[in-house]
Amino acid sequence: MTRPTARDVAGLAGVSVATVSYVLSGRDRPVGAETRRKVLEAAEQLGYTPNQAARSLRRRRTQRVCLVQGTVGGVPTDERVARDLHEMADALGFSVISLAVYSAARARAAQDLLLGRIADGALVNVSGEHLTYDMLTALTRSGLPMVVMRNEPVPEGCDVVRVPATDACREAVEDLLLRGRRRVAFIAHRSELYREEPSDRMRGYLQALNRHGAEPIVVPGADDRISGYRATADLLTRPDRPDAIFAASDRAAISAIWAVRDAGLRVPEDVAVVGVGNIDEGLITKPPLSTVGPVTYDFTEVVRLLFDRLQAEDPPPVREIVRPWTFLRRGTS
Repeated sequence: MTRPTARDVAGLAGVSVATVSYVLSGRDRPVGAETRRKVLEAAEQLGYTPNQAARSLRRRRTQRVCLVQGTVGGVPTDERVARDLHEMADALGFSVISLAVYSAARARAAQDLLLGRIADGALVNVSGEHLTYDMLTALTRSGLPMVVMRNEPVPEGCDVVRVPATDACREAVEDLLLRGRRRVAFIAHRSELYREEPSDRMRGYLQALNRHGAEPIVVPGADDRISGYRATADLLTRPDRPDAIFAASDRAAISAIWAVRDAGLRVPEDVAVVGVGNIDEGLITKPPLSTVGPVTYDFTEVVRLLFDRLQAEDPPPVREIVRPWTFLRRGTS
């Protein structure tokens, strides 16, 4: 049986082949609702689906987008970004490939693949030193459409999403200090201990301590639940144990609550706890977890930046979205 073509669909619908292409490709062209309905019904009746391989060859397009993230899994924000990207890609006829950049070697491999046009565009959600400014510059100069979620400087030519967290983190730690806490420990991601420039979370913590003349207590342990528990347990064995913990992740903060209770202490009476991330699990701890994070986890607006750029006839001007975090005081502080 011969596979139906766009010309067959056009004949059945009584429209031009170009109109069929506009309707089925999702391109933003003025096609009336009745015409669109006829094309879609004709395509369904004939069992027509676009030949994506041939289309990609003609356009030199892959119909793929790439998600570049710093983690393999387990971070709620990253998981929601991935989900929203997949949902919009599915709706627009794109597939998604993911690249994890958690080392310098992985960053170089990701750069090589993107320069080789493994995808038509990329959503980059990586902070830290691995994916460097120079690497991003090389990608933008190659003409690759990109949206970069990063608070650090980024090169010209890509859309940028900023998630400033310093002010909210400083507010959270200051709130602890103003409520009488004097020994506030910071449970950090391991990578935060070796950065040349402090992360927003570390910067907010240090700024608050400096304002109030308090001494920093910084230990690693925010990367997973087990390390968060152990870091807290170790802190609580100190003669001058902390009376508050600011954890760089909600997962570590929740583990800190368990560790405080296992040590025979109370939250927040003996040890206050504040996390970062505003994950849903923090709402069902007892008491509910105080946290710093986004008020909403909807990244549709961010994902749309990439597909707007991929589908535009002429590239739109570079855009920037700012999504500041906030301090949510709950029961643990």
